[in-house]
Amino acid sequence: MNLALRLIPPLSSNLLSLISPFFISLHQNIPFSTHSLQLQDSPIITSICNCLRKRENWETLTQKFQSFHFTTTIIQEILLHLKEPKDAKNALNFFHWSAKNCEIQHGVFIYCIIIHILAKSKLVNHANALIESVLKKEENVFVVLDSLIGSYKLVDSCPFVFDLFVQCCGKLRMIDNVLDVCKLLDENGFMLSVISYNTLLHVVEKSDKSCMVWGLYEYMIEKRVYPNEMTTRIMISGLCKEGRLGRFLDVVEKCDGKRSRPGVVVNTCLIYGMIEEGRIEDGLRLMKRMLQKNMIVDTISCSLIVLAKVRMRDLESAWGVYDEMIRRGFEGNAVVYDSFIGAYCEEMRVDEAIKLMDEMECLNMKPFGETFDHLIKVCSEVGRLEESLKLCDKMIGNGLLPSCLAFNKLVAKLSENGSAKCADKLLTTLMDKGFVPDQNIYAYLIAGYVNVGDVEGALKLYYEMQYRSLSPSTCIFDSLIIALCQCGRLKEADEFLSLMVGQSLTPNILVYKKLIASHLERGDEARAHQLYRRTFRD
Repeated sequence: MNLALRLIPPLSSNLLSLISPFFISLHQNIPFSTHSLQLQDSPIITSICNCLRKRENWETLTQKFQSFHFTTTIIQEILLHLKEPKDAKNALNFFHWSAKNCEIQHGVFIYCIIIHILAKSKLVNHANALIESVLKKEENVFVVLDSLIGSYKLVDSCPFVFDLFVQCCGKLRMIDNVLDVCKLLDENGFMLSVISYNTLLHVVEKSDKSCMVWGLYEYMIEKRVYPNEMTTRIMISGLCKEGRLGRFLDVVEKCDGKRSRPGVVVNTCLIYGMIEEGRIEDGLRLMKRMLQKNMIVDTISCSLIVLAKVRMRDLESAWGVYDEMIRRGFEGNAVVYDSFIGAYCEEMRVDEAIKLMDEMECLNMKPFGETFDHLIKVCSEVGRLEESLKLCDKMIGNGLLPSCLAFNKLVAKLSENGSAKCADKLLTTLMDKGFVPDQNIYAYLIAGYVNVGDVEGALKLYYEMQYRSLSPSTCIFDSLIIALCQCGRLKEADEFLSLMVGQSLTPNILVYKKLIASHLERGDEARAHQLYRRTFRD
């Protein structure tokens, strides 16, 4: 050992002289090729590798090679000499030693080489630690990923390294571009495992970017990485978080006539969502693949095809698919009927929509809340208010509540027709059942009360809004001020004007005209002139 210590320094010095042209090229920034025989066959690199294989400690390594000038290129070549699994720990030892003793900071590419070596040798903990380290150091996921891909063939690495990389990205919550990462890997021929996808799905689902989870799940299936039980649990959790689990349990049960596996619920939700978004061809293509893998059942797929045809506004073709579905022994279901009723309502074909609803009742089908909503909206729009009210009563009887949008349509029309009290009474019934009104419903009701001269009814609703912490809109203040002026309650009208201005709302010019005229009628010219000046200022 002592002899070696005496011999190595002179040997190092001689070698430096022998390969000095190489060092000149390095310092002159001449591009280095990893296939350069001059560097690969360098005795100094062989000597270092041999010392590492003998498990010599850092102190010994430092003494032997302290006169040698290490560069990034030389460090890279030494690591590549140690790329085989039997030398993986030696490569890791050199990586850390050179970082501490060679006064050189390892770049992303060097990190990626050692990560490949460790992943290839299944030294997972060490590989993960370095992946986390380089991600925290670089922060840009794609810079690291590009280097990993670029160094892959140099090390004769394995695809497992990209699973580790993606899982570390998930652990570090670096998920903003997670789908693009998966696509980049796929473009370069690397397919992630279901475990990696599960990691990403879990992190995304728990984040404030949970909307991304369906895009990732869709891409996963598109690339033939099929979900396992853990994937399904994550997606069910996502449905719960979105508040849509009950809805799609209902959809699946109505389509298939019974409760289905959780995976079927998730896959139905995915295809249904793609069709609703207008991505019909993509959705049907993905559904075909799901059918081949028994990930969705025939009855549900037929219903979704009908839904797709309806969304394409091809009702004739949709009815053709439905008739074929019946001939094959499947039964009609509420999902199919809802899609047809919704389409008829959009086309204002009210009688045909109501006829289908009557058919559903005859077949003992329980309609969705959305089915009632379609009909309530269209009946209100065409002035068939009695039918809208009957549908509301029937909906309540089925344990359902209308959407705010559907009920707004009905309330607006009732209020226009002088039936604000009827609408108000219906609102009370719905609120007792758990309905939560929005600002628009109150605006329609207040306008309706004002139109029939019932100021007290309008004020009562205003104070109810205050109690429910709903902020009145400009039109609500306008209606109240004009109504108070009409019944001579100018003091209250001025108070509401002050409240309105205090909330940075701008009154309608008609409000100022009404106030000015009312104050002039009272003989209060000073207040009228004050309001007149404010009109121009506002």
